[in-house]
Amino acid sequence: MADRPAPDMRITVTENGPYLVSGGVPLVRIEIVTDEAGESVGWRETERLETADEYMLCRCGLSSTKPFCDFTHVSAGFDGTERAAHVRYFESAACIDGSGLKLHDVRVLCAEARFCDRAGGLWNLVERADDPETRALVEEEATLCPSGRYVACDADAGDPIEPDLEPSIALIEDPHLGVSGPLFVRGGIPVFAADGSAYEIRNRVTLCRCGASGNKPFCDGSHVGSGFVDAVGRADSAGAGDADGR
Repeated sequence: MADRPAPDMRITVTENGPYLVSGGVPLVRIEIVTDEAGESVGWRETERLETADEYMLCRCGLSSTKPFCDFTHVSAGFDGTERAAHVRYFESAACIDGSGLKLHDVRVLCAEARFCDRAGGLWNLVERADDPETRALVEEEATLCPSGRYVACDADAGDPIEPDLEPSIALIEDPHLGVSGPLFVRGGIPVFAADGSAYEIRNRVTLCRCGASGNKPFCDGSHVGSGFVDAVGRADSAGAGDADGR
């Protein structure tokens, strides 16, 4: 099993400013791996960044030292107002009953990583989950979703099917679309709002780093429409070879 986050690991949203990360949280860069059809099939880690025990990550998307904050948000007048509801995932999730599986979905959390598109789409696949290969694909697509929009649960035991993830923050790059994605917060690291209140602790969360999300601090896929690019991250991803996605 993946390690639990250290007790002092946390991410704090600052008012109209960056994310304050403390407790020695590892910071890595990953990219979405696509197949020949352009469908998202897995993750590839491309870099581990050196950080101090405490560091600040850009939230406005304008820093010249991305992913780190350089205080450009001050001169830019960044409005980082948090609009995400403080509601627990399973209280707001839609549920689709499959054969032996339940698929839960909170659409507003979608980070546009597109793992749910393969083989006709996750919503359709779960209805055919009595087939072992289809069930395995449902579980794979759901657990690859970085935002935790999708959670598959065993229909009998009711237990969420979750991947083992290193407590860390991953900077998502999306070479297929030519954009940089959100911060993928992995392994149950607590996230606190600027007012000090805690968001629900989850294994998978994506935080906006382009500054355009309407569901701040969480990603809503706006980086795709805005064409957000972390120039360093895109340069690192350019020319990367094939991978099996696992």
